[in-house]
Amino acid sequence: MTLSASPSTDSFAQARGVFTICPTPFTQDGALDLDSIATLVDFQIAAGVAGLAILGFLGEAHKLSQAERTQVVAAFVGAARGRVPVWVGVRALGVAGAIEQAREAEALGAGAVFAAPMDKVSDAQQFAYYAELARSVRIPVVIHDFPDSFGTEISAELVARLGREGGVPMIKMEEPPVGQKISRIRELAGERMRIFGGLGGVYLLEELQRGAVGTMTGFAFPEVLVGIHRRFEAGDVEGAAAMFDRFCPLIRYEFQPRIGLALRKYIYMRRGAIACDAIRAPGMRIDPLTARELEAVVARVGLRIDAPAPAL
Repeated sequence: MTLSASPSTDSFAQARGVFTICPTPFTQDGALDLDSIATLVDFQIAAGVAGLAILGFLGEAHKLSQAERTQVVAAFVGAARGRVPVWVGVRALGVAGAIEQAREAEALGAGAVFAAPMDKVSDAQQFAYYAELARSVRIPVVIHDFPDSFGTEISAELVARLGREGGVPMIKMEEPPVGQKISRIRELAGERMRIFGGLGGVYLLEELQRGAVGTMTGFAFPEVLVGIHRRFEAGDVEGAAAMFDRFCPLIRYEFQPRIGLALRKYIYMRRGAIACDAIRAPGMRIDPLTARELEAVVARVGLRIDAPAPAL
């Protein structure tokens, strides 16, 4: 089943800006909330994002059945209606499973897939995996480089080779220290490898200064990241830095390990983007004290958690 034509490779090559990693909304009893996917998509587009990324860690992809995964991809692509591209996360135990997920995403109208690496394999095997995945679909493949969660490091040299020879032209790069790795990739690959940052936006300013073209992350005030990127792209580096510094306390607080998903879903619920902040087990929930603490940080940086529309 194909819902819509995938964006062209040319449009992918021009991709830049903020691609929000979206959560998967659930009802209070843990069922998929497809209606909230539609409201979340409209919310993100109103915030000015360049695209949507789904079924990453924030999307609780590992907690979904295959049938639910299909429903989620179809719902996001359908709600986007071609207004922005939808990129889909791929993670499997082997090449066959990754290809199956990527082909389904393509058939459902995804603009690209961002793929986790193979676990505990050599650089040669990792290269072969990504190259075969790229050959298996017509939409582009993005490397998802997140060793703190995947347990697998992808060297700058391997990234550059994939850009030069493997048909994989982009990376979502989330390995601190981010600056040095971005610079090394650019030194080795030049324009053959485009770099998106991540890590909650914590290093967004430095990523842009080192040559990243944008970020793929799940910060629940996406308009903040959009504003920083737009200022930077316009040459207003001081303005981008001032905006980044203003909101850093919230960016830092929201990107807490283990509880970040719960914080983000709570914010999205309070902002009216989703109906419920439920997450599936296993996963930490926030308590009332944490909710009050989060709300205080939001207020301290001059935002409103109950604003029904993007706050900037």
